[in-house]
Amino acid sequence: MFELGLTLVVYLCFVSYWWRRQVAHERRLSAYKVRVHVNGIRGKSTVTRLIAGVLREAGYRTLAKTTGSAAVTINLDGDDVPIARSGPANVKEQQDAIAGWAAVGAEAMVAECMALQPKYQEWAEQMVFQSHIGVITNVREDHQDVMGETLPEIAVSMAHMCPSRGVLITAEPNPELQAVLQREAEKRGSKLIVADPTRVRDDEVARFDYLSFKENIAIGLAVADLLGIDRETAMRGMIKTKGDIGVVRLQRVTLRGKPVIWANLFAVNDRESMMISMDVLEAYCNAQTIKIGILNNRYDRERRAAQFGDVAVKDLHFDWLITFGAYEDLVTQKLLANGFPKDRIVNLGFNVNRTVEQIMDAIAAMIPDGQQAMLVGFVNIHTPQAEMLMEYFEHLKTHTGDTPRVMEGDIGFARRQRFEKAHG
Repeated sequence: MFELGLTLVVYLCFVSYWWRRQVAHERRLSAYKVRVHVNGIRGKSTVTRLIAGVLREAGYRTLAKTTGSAAVTINLDGDDVPIARSGPANVKEQQDAIAGWAAVGAEAMVAECMALQPKYQEWAEQMVFQSHIGVITNVREDHQDVMGETLPEIAVSMAHMCPSRGVLITAEPNPELQAVLQREAEKRGSKLIVADPTRVRDDEVARFDYLSFKENIAIGLAVADLLGIDRETAMRGMIKTKGDIGVVRLQRVTLRGKPVIWANLFAVNDRESMMISMDVLEAYCNAQTIKIGILNNRYDRERRAAQFGDVAVKDLHFDWLITFGAYEDLVTQKLLANGFPKDRIVNLGFNVNRTVEQIMDAIAAMIPDGQQAMLVGFVNIHTPQAEMLMEYFEHLKTHTGDTPRVMEGDIGFARRQRFEKAHG
């Protein structure tokens, strides 16, 4: 009997603590005139930054938080403040961040959804953000182990963060998936808005200093429309916004006396995005360009490693393939099974743990004298080898002349062309 009574007291204390914490949290939320919750497979971090830029430029005191390529708070001035974690990422981090923001008197917040499982996405929306505007950037194949095997299933999973009696914005071009999101929004009393990338002009995209997708910019404009912010202000705010660590910038370098175009696509980890990006990169290659792909695999992404062992051969066209990080034997066997030449596969990850200089020597050896190379890193960001490589190129002196820039107009066209071909 004593044990039952003690258990009841502990339970009531916990409920009381939780209730007081939630009441205090919702009081903090009420101070925000605008709350935006951003989800999707690709582009969440970038869209979070773009929307925050729109709001800042319109005069809102705005805070933002990204959790993708790098976990950061974006302060009132638009500067990144890294988030220190003592353990694995946890969705409760969102609530703690909002509590920490209370002192600065912000009136708008934009946050990237960091939950994958539907129940946690729903908890993040209903208990943490209670957003006015939800965003699902796109629906693509990723995290199928927790979000569903098919694209409609993934769409339903992500819609668990749709606001109640609010607005859900997407730039997903597939009408079937738009219909799924429409139904899910209506279940929650919300309105679906499909952002139109054709509203964005090529000359506007050209003003960004990193690879920018018209779909992402269109979402920022859709948010501006909802809030009565004029287009000029919205575009100015987005252009001012600092790019995420994962955005793509191309860099011309000389590596051991050989010309190389370095394309950091480590943040690109789904098949469609990788194919679109490679379509665009073709514009920087000639018939003699040696194409070298780096499959960078994290130890906790075995499924993705296996998937890209197929994608790298069946959908992409590389002359050489390098493995970084984990699962090198698994990926190598996949590549060989798909018919890629054994003598064109080079393991430089955990199997051998080369220094950055040894990695550079190996890459340079793949490039014949008198030819240039396109070096492309993809699949994941965080492995020791990828981080060494990124740091190396960050500090390497570039060629004299302009660094090449990829125009989003090409990407928008490539994506629409691929979609139209697939769907008639």
